[in-house]
Amino acid sequence: MRALLSAFTPIWMLTAIGYAVGRSGLLGDRAEAVLGRFVFHVAMPAALFTMVSGARPGSFANSSMVAFAVSTALVCGLGFLASGRLFGRGTADRAVGGMASGYVNSANLGIPVAVQVLGDASFVAQIILFQVLLVSPVVLTLLDTGTGARAGTGSGKRVVVRRMVTMPVRNPVIMASLLGLAVSALGLRLPHALAHSFDLLGTAAVPTALVTLGLSLNGRPSGGTAASLNGRPSGGTAAKEAPPGAHAGRTGRAEVAVTVALKTLLQPLVAYLVGGPLLGLPEHQLLAVVVCSALPTAQNAFLYAQQYGLDTRVARDAVVSSTVVSMVTLSLAAWALGPAGS
Repeated sequence: MRALLSAFTPIWMLTAIGYAVGRSGLLGDRAEAVLGRFVFHVAMPAALFTMVSGARPGSFANSSMVAFAVSTALVCGLGFLASGRLFGRGTADRAVGGMASGYVNSANLGIPVAVQVLGDASFVAQIILFQVLLVSPVVLTLLDTGTGARAGTGSGKRVVVRRMVTMPVRNPVIMASLLGLAVSALGLRLPHALAHSFDLLGTAAVPTALVTLGLSLNGRPSGGTAASLNGRPSGGTAAKEAPPGAHAGRTGRAEVAVTVALKTLLQPLVAYLVGGPLLGLPEHQLLAVVVCSALPTAQNAFLYAQQYGLDTRVARDAVVSSTVVSMVTLSLAAWALGPAGS
């Protein structure tokens, strides 16, 4: 438990700092919007480019990743359906709900937890690639399609296809990932000064995202100051599909509870069933799959909702709540599946 506490402490500290800064008004009324755009358009693309360009995409073709991928796909799909069927969300908000249900905090939390519980972080590196190269593009495509149709740009097949084809050019996260993939596939090496510059810029992504998350906890109207990728005020597009308070009777705590239950309970359970009885993974690999599946929701879900002008409350609260709950579920997984049940 002490090792897990050590891994979680930086997340809580940076989020608390963001909350305190927001309460003090030190950075002004638009701090959340500005920092969010900085992370999404500048720091995160730099981090993803550095990560992907130095990795081998084929490394996640193994049985352990199959178990993790199945659990991710199933739970994200259930989260997507639950957001629509149970809480009346539109396509874009459902995409956020699905992401919040199954997209794990693999980078800033997964690595220290893996080191403490598993002894190495090699499997986490594969998960990062899987989420960046496969899961994120699907989520962003749904977000782009949903917000584009809602803004009145049309929903016909030609419009959808055109937006999907041009999205890599318009979306810095996908563009950075694709450029990194190209550099990796070609075996290129950037000059040290350039690579180090990207690395330095990328290291700002996680702490700034956590501070932004803390800023959002001050209770201001969701999306009231953030601007979406298409330059529309965040509150404007959200209001057309889901006016503030429109789902208040059915959402809120209930929606967050469903999302957190899918993330912290169902996803590791599915990973265990697929990796254990179905694939027969060795004990250490099964432990790695279950522990990584039990990681809490990544702050990317909140950040994507913010940048696409959506209601950020569910994603924000899911990140915070799942981070607290996962302390228990991760401890139970390590105890039940670890060596000699330790």
